[in-house]
Amino acid sequence: MAKLSTEELLGQFKELTLLELSEFVKAFEEEFGVTAAAPVAVAAAAGAPAAAAEEAVEQDEFDVVLESAGEKKIQVIKEVRGLTSLGLKEAKDLVEAAPKPILEKVDKAAAEKAKEALEGAGATVTLK
Repeated sequence: MAKLSTEELLGQFKELTLLELSEFVKAFEEEFGVTAAAPVAVAAAAGAPAAAAEEAVEQDEFDVVLESAGEKKIQVIKEVRGLTSLGLKEAKDLVEAAPKPILEKVDKAAAEKAKEALEGAGATVTLK
Protein backbone atom coordinates (compact mmCIF):
# COMPACT_ATOMS: atom_id res chain seq x y z
CA MET A 1 0.00 0.00 0.00
CA ALA A 2 1.32 3.42 -0.94
CA LYS A 3 1.80 5.98 1.79
CA LEU A 4 -0.99 8.58 1.83
CA SER A 5 -0.38 12.27 2.48
CA THR A 6 -2.17 14.11 5.25
CA GLU A 7 -4.50 15.76 2.73
CA GLU A 8 -5.38 12.39 1.19
CA LEU A 9 -6.10 10.89 4.63
CA LEU A 10 -8.32 13.84 5.54
CA GLY A 11 -10.14 13.44 2.24
CA GLN A 12 -10.82 9.79 3.06
CA PHE A 13 -12.08 10.69 6.55
CA LYS A 14 -14.43 13.31 5.11
CA GLU A 15 -16.19 10.56 3.16
CA LEU A 16 -16.90 8.52 6.33
CA THR A 17 -20.09 8.85 8.36
CA LEU A 18 -19.76 9.72 12.04
CA LEU A 19 -20.50 6.13 13.01
CA GLU A 20 -17.80 4.81 10.66
CA LEU A 21 -15.34 7.40 11.95
CA SER A 22 -16.11 6.47 15.56
CA GLU A 23 -15.50 2.78 14.75
CA PHE A 24 -12.22 3.72 13.06
CA VAL A 25 -11.05 5.69 16.10
CA LYS A 26 -11.83 2.73 18.39
CA ALA A 27 -9.93 0.36 16.10
CA PHE A 28 -7.00 2.79 15.90
CA GLU A 29 -6.87 3.08 19.70
CA GLU A 30 -6.89 -0.70 20.11
CA GLU A 31 -4.28 -1.29 17.40
CA PHE A 32 -1.75 1.21 18.72
CA GLY A 33 -2.67 1.21 22.44
CA VAL A 34 -3.44 4.91 22.58
CA THR A 35 -6.48 7.02 23.37
CA ALA A 36 -7.71 9.97 21.35
CA ALA A 37 -9.02 11.68 24.50
CA ALA A 38 -5.59 12.28 26.07
CA PRO A 39 -4.33 14.85 23.51
CA VAL A 40 -7.65 16.69 23.68
CA ALA A 41 -7.43 16.92 27.48
CA VAL A 42 -3.86 18.19 27.27
CA ALA A 43 -4.86 20.80 24.69
CA ALA A 44 -7.79 21.91 26.84
CA ALA A 45 -5.57 22.17 29.92
CA ALA A 46 -2.99 24.16 28.00
CA GLY A 47 -5.69 26.56 26.81
CA ALA A 48 -7.06 27.17 30.33
CA PRO A 49 -4.42 29.72 31.43
CA ALA A 50 -4.96 31.68 28.22
CA ALA A 51 -8.71 31.72 28.84
CA ALA A 52 -8.15 32.90 32.41
CA ALA A 53 -5.90 35.69 31.16
CA GLU A 54 -8.54 36.82 28.67
CA GLU A 55 -11.19 36.75 31.37
CA ALA A 56 -9.06 38.95 33.60
CA VAL A 57 -8.58 41.46 30.78
CA GLU A 58 -12.30 41.63 29.98
CA GLN A 59 -13.62 42.18 33.49
CA ASP A 60 -17.36 42.83 33.51
CA GLU A 61 -18.12 42.81 37.23
CA PHE A 62 -16.70 45.37 39.63
CA ASP A 63 -16.69 46.02 43.36
CA VAL A 64 -16.99 49.64 44.50
CA VAL A 65 -14.79 49.96 47.59
CA LEU A 66 -14.96 52.99 49.88
CA GLU A 67 -11.37 53.69 50.95
CA SER A 68 -12.12 56.72 53.15
CA ALA A 69 -15.01 59.09 53.78
CA GLY A 70 -12.94 62.25 53.60
CA GLU A 71 -14.00 65.46 55.34
CA LYS A 72 -17.68 65.37 54.30
CA LYS A 73 -18.72 62.17 56.08
CA ILE A 74 -22.41 63.12 56.23
CA GLN A 75 -22.55 63.67 52.46
CA VAL A 76 -20.82 60.31 51.90
CA ILE A 77 -23.31 58.57 54.22
CA LYS A 78 -26.16 60.10 52.20
CA GLU A 79 -24.62 58.82 48.95
CA VAL A 80 -24.08 55.34 50.43
CA ARG A 81 -27.75 55.26 51.48
CA GLY A 82 -28.76 56.34 47.98
CA LEU A 83 -26.66 53.62 46.35
CA THR A 84 -27.69 50.84 48.72
CA SER A 85 -30.80 49.87 50.64
CA LEU A 86 -29.08 50.47 53.99
CA GLY A 87 -30.62 52.44 56.82
CA LEU A 88 -28.96 55.46 58.38
CA LYS A 89 -27.17 53.54 61.15
CA GLU A 90 -25.94 50.78 58.79
CA ALA A 91 -24.69 53.31 56.24
CA LYS A 92 -22.93 55.31 58.98
CA ASP A 93 -21.29 52.15 60.35
CA LEU A 94 -20.16 51.15 56.86
CA VAL A 95 -18.65 54.56 56.14
CA GLU A 96 -16.86 54.66 59.50
CA ALA A 97 -15.44 51.15 58.95
CA ALA A 98 -13.79 52.10 55.63
CA PRO A 99 -12.17 50.56 53.64
CA LYS A 100 -15.28 48.53 52.90
CA PRO A 101 -17.07 47.44 49.71
CA ILE A 102 -20.19 49.48 49.01
CA LEU A 103 -21.40 47.62 45.92
CA GLU A 104 -20.25 44.18 44.79
CA LYS A 105 -20.36 42.52 41.37
CA VAL A 106 -21.98 45.38 39.48
CA ASP A 107 -21.45 46.22 35.83
CA LYS A 108 -18.93 48.82 34.75
CA ALA A 109 -21.45 51.60 34.12
CA ALA A 110 -23.04 51.25 37.58
CA ALA A 111 -19.61 51.06 39.22
CA GLU A 112 -18.42 54.22 37.45
CA LYS A 113 -21.65 56.06 38.35
CA ALA A 114 -21.33 55.06 42.03
CA LYS A 115 -17.67 56.07 42.07
CA GLU A 116 -18.45 59.50 40.64
CA ALA A 117 -21.27 60.05 43.14
CA LEU A 118 -19.13 59.05 46.12
CA GLU A 119 -16.14 61.07 44.96
CA GLY A 120 -18.45 64.04 44.39
CA ALA A 121 -19.41 63.77 48.06
CA GLY A 122 -15.73 63.83 49.06
CA ALA A 123 -14.97 60.11 49.48
CA THR A 124 -11.98 58.18 48.18
CA VAL A 125 -13.18 55.19 46.11
CA THR A 126 -11.53 52.37 44.15
CA LEU A 127 -12.98 49.89 41.70
CA LYS A 128 -11.83 46.29 41.90
